[in-house]
Amino acid sequence: GGDDHYRLCQAAVLGLGGVAMLRAIGDDTVGVHHMNEGHSALLALALLERQTEGRGLQSAADPDVEAVRRKCVFTTHTPVPAGHDQFPVEMVRHVLGAERAAALERMHCYTDGTLNMTYLALRFANYTNGVAMRHGEVSTDMFPHYPINAITNGVHAVTWTAPPFRTLYDRRIPEWRYDNHYLRYAVGIPLHEIQQAHAEAKRELLDEVEKRTGVRLNQAAMTLGFARRATPYKRADLLFYDLDRLRGIARRVGPLQIIYAGKAHPWDEGGKVIIRRIFEASAALGDAVRVLYLENYDVALARQLCAGVDLWINTPQRPLEASGTSGMKAALNGVPSLSVLDGWWIEGHVEGITGWSIGDGQEPPDGPFGEVTLLYAKLEHVILSLFYGRPSAFAEVQRSTIALNGAFFNTQRMLTQYLRNAYF
Repeated sequence: GGDDHYRLCQAAVLGLGGVAMLRAIGDDTVGVHHMNEGHSALLALALLERQTEGRGLQSAADPDVEAVRRKCVFTTHTPVPAGHDQFPVEMVRHVLGAERAAALERMHCYTDGTLNMTYLALRFANYTNGVAMRHGEVSTDMFPHYPINAITNGVHAVTWTAPPFRTLYDRRIPEWRYDNHYLRYAVGIPLHEIQQAHAEAKRELLDEVEKRTGVRLNQAAMTLGFARRATPYKRADLLFYDLDRLRGIARRVGPLQIIYAGKAHPWDEGGKVIIRRIFEASAALGDAVRVLYLENYDVALARQLCAGVDLWINTPQRPLEASGTSGMKAALNGVPSLSVLDGWWIEGHVEGITGWSIGDGQEPPDGPFGEVTLLYAKLEHVILSLFYGRPSAFAEVQRSTIALNGAFFNTQRMLTQYLRNAYF
């Protein structure tokens, strides 16, 4: 809610205030402080103040920094520059005071006259990781002087599994609720039960869509889902690069309908432009390809979307997708992905088994035009042909999506890795 000064004040409340809060409630036994993004990096300064208590911050030396580092873990979440806050030294001095500002300078936390919160976190972290294997590599290139590991994100399985699939898993593999690895045994669930659970989840989604928009979509039509924050690098409008081609695909292979959701940041004009383009494409396509953009995107709607569509679409500009998690949520409900090979999908993608890739992970020689050509070709000649021509084979992809990706890209596995690799 404000400018950089306001944002730095928020960071002070989060970092300095967070440590003060822990101390106020008497919890001096915290072994590890985990900084997610640089927003909370000022907690390192608060820990340094505690480390030098009685002798003042001006006395801080390398042994004090090392003592703080042993208590800190840092996860960087994005290669996008806007995700790495920077504040002028004068502003830091005004918000934090001269003593704290001077201490940060002595600890080599300024770069080019600014306090870079990511560099502050890196300086004081004993362990640093990106949120997917590829993102760890990208982050290492961005910050070559710091060792950066990788722990791929995961989503909370029970939260993101729709009621029809919860019921199915409870009956077939009841252990899944306390040990998500058991989702591996979804390979033994009969295909017709997967299809039945998905049909129910899809019906619930289409009921919600009708309630929100007054439009009744076709239960039998291939339904694509795209729901995430609207910002340029996610390229939500890539699918509409060639409207005639899209119309032709629907005419030749079978009906196609697309559901969008997601808000733009109030300051993100590029994100707002993309939303407008989708509305324009929707109007131009009309009934040839039904396109709906749902308002008020929230967790409740996200749950229904991830479970109820037939195919999850993701078209980020590489390598800016640090991880992504919406496709993981879809996978828990047997919804395969069609995605650019970036973020988590590099690890989750098994062609024709857990979904499909757009391209081969290399930049096409003709740029976005080549990418969208590959997208249309995969959609028409592989995915829609499978969906309409061989529904049992499509259900096999749904089942293996659960068994391979649902069983792995979950919070249980992720937290286990943080415990073993980062915290202890």
